[in-house]
Amino acid sequence: MEKNAAGQTHRAIEVKPDDEHNRRLLANVHPSQWTNPNPPPRYNAVVIGAGAAGLVTAAGLAGLGARVALIERNLLGGDCLNVGCVPSKALIRAARAAAEVRDAGKLGVQIPHGAQVDFPAVMERTRRLRAAMSPVDSAGRFRNLGVDVYFGQATFAGPDTVEVAGAKLRFKKAVIATGARAANLPIPGLSDVEYLTNESVFTLTERPQRLGVIGAGPIGCELAQAFARFGSNVYLIESAHGILPNEDRDAAEIVEQSLRRDGVTLLCCGKELRIEQSGGAKRLVVDSHDQRYDLEVDQILVAAGRTPNVEGLGLEAAGVQFNRHGVLVNDRLQTTNKNIYAAGDICSKWKFTHAADAMARIVIQNAFFFGRSRVSALTMPWCTYTSPEIAHVGLYEGEASKLGIAVDTFDFRFNELDRAILDGETEGFIRVLVRRGSDKILGGTVVGTHAGEIISELSMAMTGRLGLGTIARTIHPYPTHAEAIKKVADAYNRNRLTPGIRALFERWFAWRR
Repeated sequence: MEKNAAGQTHRAIEVKPDDEHNRRLLANVHPSQWTNPNPPPRYNAVVIGAGAAGLVTAAGLAGLGARVALIERNLLGGDCLNVGCVPSKALIRAARAAAEVRDAGKLGVQIPHGAQVDFPAVMERTRRLRAAMSPVDSAGRFRNLGVDVYFGQATFAGPDTVEVAGAKLRFKKAVIATGARAANLPIPGLSDVEYLTNESVFTLTERPQRLGVIGAGPIGCELAQAFARFGSNVYLIESAHGILPNEDRDAAEIVEQSLRRDGVTLLCCGKELRIEQSGGAKRLVVDSHDQRYDLEVDQILVAAGRTPNVEGLGLEAAGVQFNRHGVLVNDRLQTTNKNIYAAGDICSKWKFTHAADAMARIVIQNAFFFGRSRVSALTMPWCTYTSPEIAHVGLYEGEASKLGIAVDTFDFRFNELDRAILDGETEGFIRVLVRRGSDKILGGTVVGTHAGEIISELSMAMTGRLGLGTIARTIHPYPTHAEAIKKVADAYNRNRLTPGIRALFERWFAWRR
């Protein structure tokens, strides 16, 4: 604990390593000498948690003239800025550059033998960029927006009151946006060794020669591939069969092949996993496909499971129900206390920054402007930033089948797309589901180099209730990767040409000769 200039006591925050970039980050997102405001008699809104959902809610309401308090016990910016999207994508970009250098010879570009990855420089760049982006989420910026920023643990003292750092804040409405954190997995021996999560992996300054990654979901796959490209020997352990178990199997298998080419050793269907300390190293013992593996690694990254941040909030005092998945909300994000809402990872099945942003906007509408917006009405895309990327929106074929919805499926592979051929990026495909007998888009999957960019066209079409027929009529620049979407739409149009209709056209042209 430490005291600021006003004599207020608050928890000291440390971000490792202690360098100029992290000091700059802290000066923005948790200033050591920050003085909490003196609260007014009542706030229009108290927002607890300053990740994506909390920041969007606070800024949006303050911009509309509301008196808003924003409370954060750790770092403004939440996971996304500090231990999630921002540092991970900086790291992935560097890993992609390493792979491009490695593969440049395929394009006729010869790189001098012995080109090396400077891992400390990679991590320094990651910290520098994170610090450079932090002013957008800074305490000073939000104060200038008219938000009262408080640092400390928020605890409900009643249905309309929150306590923080000795102050009582009364509110008309409150928003819980405290997010989630890496789960403690019940793996034998895990608690006896030091291990990394997404919250600590970006503190590394030396590349682990041997890295064990537990969990082949998005975080595990992204970082396993990145470290393999940096030169680490990576072992990726997954209890299910294959990687990315929630994704389209054909798409996930393409990503899996890419990870293997990059040197990742995949141990799927992993059973009986246990961990032991072995001198200065750590041992991973696991059964995979009826074979036992006993591996020594320098670091372990746990990339499976999330736990909601509900501890210390005093939710019972506010009449807010919760369970192990987080705060319970209805379709309009209202908790069991009608004046308290929630948004983001604390209550959502979608653990994405853009989902938290969208939910914050729903909260603003519903809590303060008599809105009736529903989470279930959102069209939610997502992307895993492996190479190639894999992105999805809407229904999968299996989900449509379970719902009793008949669909037609249209695929287009990038090895038939001119721009992909010219760029040497022919891995992957686009798969679009439409309701049978119509052009209504129900879902789509893209696996390829630019999947995260391409998926947005499908998302916009679904949101605007535009079908594949409209996309087919939309002119796309040639040659581009996004042109693949039009190729899928063209396939839909060709499918409408039934034998009977073709026969009519043949008679028409025969008559016109």
